[in-house]
Amino acid sequence: MSTAALDIDVEDRLFRRIAPRRSSPVTRLDGDFRRFVAEYIAWEPGEGPTDYQDEILGKLTEGRRVAVRGPHSLGKTAVASWIVLGFALMNDGMDWKAPCTASVWRQLSKYLWPEIHKWARRLRWDKLGRDPFDLRTELLQLNLKLATGEAFAVASDLPAMIEGAHADRLLYVFDEAKTIPDATFDAAEGAFASGDCYAIAISTPGEPIGRFYDIHKRKPGYEDWWTRHVKRDECIAAGRMSREWAEQRKAQWGEGSAVYQNRVLGEFASSEEEGVIPLAWVEAANQRWLTLQDSGEWGEFKRAGIDVARSGIDLTSYALRYGNAIKELRRYAKEDTMATAGRAAAILKGLGGEAYVDVIGIGAGVVDRLREQKFAVVAFNASESTDLKDRAGILGFTNQRSAGWWTLREMLDPANGEDVALPPDDLLTGDLTAPHWRVMSGGRIQIESKDDIRKRIGRSTDDGDAVVMAFAQLAEEIRPNMRPLY
Repeated sequence: MSTAALDIDVEDRLFRRIAPRRSSPVTRLDGDFRRFVAEYIAWEPGEGPTDYQDEILGKLTEGRRVAVRGPHSLGKTAVASWIVLGFALMNDGMDWKAPCTASVWRQLSKYLWPEIHKWARRLRWDKLGRDPFDLRTELLQLNLKLATGEAFAVASDLPAMIEGAHADRLLYVFDEAKTIPDATFDAAEGAFASGDCYAIAISTPGEPIGRFYDIHKRKPGYEDWWTRHVKRDECIAAGRMSREWAEQRKAQWGEGSAVYQNRVLGEFASSEEEGVIPLAWVEAANQRWLTLQDSGEWGEFKRAGIDVARSGIDLTSYALRYGNAIKELRRYAKEDTMATAGRAAAILKGLGGEAYVDVIGIGAGVVDRLREQKFAVVAFNASESTDLKDRAGILGFTNQRSAGWWTLREMLDPANGEDVALPPDDLLTGDLTAPHWRVMSGGRIQIESKDDIRKRIGRSTDDGDAVVMAFAQLAEEIRPNMRPLY
């Protein structure tokens, strides 16, 4: 076949792929996302979008810019995936693109795009008038390539790639938008001036800062965004959240805590004003932990932080630190001293390293037993005085407990680049964001006592204290000159 004939054949086949879609019923919806979801997804009896999901779809069609905040369980990733699929199929045959970004890459690779694949399997292909997406050439791992356009994942720290997405019709998806940089939002803004453009920003809220927050606060210049706060009770009524779960989280985290306000009520709130460790820093450490879990590169075991239970309702918590990561939390209830010492000995015998053990109360017996067995163990006395200073060398601490908590705070501070990784565990998150602090006379930091926290939130911060001990820094002269026998 001649080159000219080959070119004609390619053009003919491309035309035959595009032409049916130009006349397909879905292309005539003209951006009606609500109808697309209702008519072109195969729903089982009793299934379908929630009322607020349906409203979001309709408002995107009407106003082109939609920002939605709410609890974790509102179904935001499903909404985003329906919108991507609908935009692609309604516009194929025209020049279109759909960049999808998120605050962290994992949100795209582990949640949004797998959700797009899931809902693509439930599309009504007979009504769409085409074969299901080809998984080799069309619906790939992180993009959807059709005849005349593409939806694709792009990192939120690459605004140039967002700005470089040119097409007659554009859809921008900002998933988990709370910490997407302002520059990334700005990069998309130019498309609204000249193109046929839609944008959806959807997220659980976080700190009251950043572009996503500004949009929801209706700050000057953002009035053209339609905003929606999906409430806890709406999620419960829609079957997306159980009332029992919401009440348990209130008891666990405290109604006024930032983590409860963010994750259950869908409100912007900060734990930085009174809390030792801001929720945003814990969530960033959770993302680093998930990345390590994917890679399996945990590094060498260093230390077990062990908070020994003092009463029947408390738990003995073990925080196992590898490198700068808490790889694992272990919890046990109602154990005696010998059982706790035995578990600690098994960890140190199997992994090496050392243990920091809360020595106050029955923890003293655990320390004594481990020392008898010649394990490397440090007695962590929370009430003991210390000469340690903060990183700036300015502020001191009222006791070892305060120094330990502040050390963890400084290690989690993004400005210090320590890259600490913590497991995304609800109980641990609540513990780490619970304690308050203040500066006492003489420039010494005091962290709220464990007993005062228990009175305020109704439980003890066992996991948090174990993690603090796993990262605590003590003066070298009080460390035992011991090495494990094993």
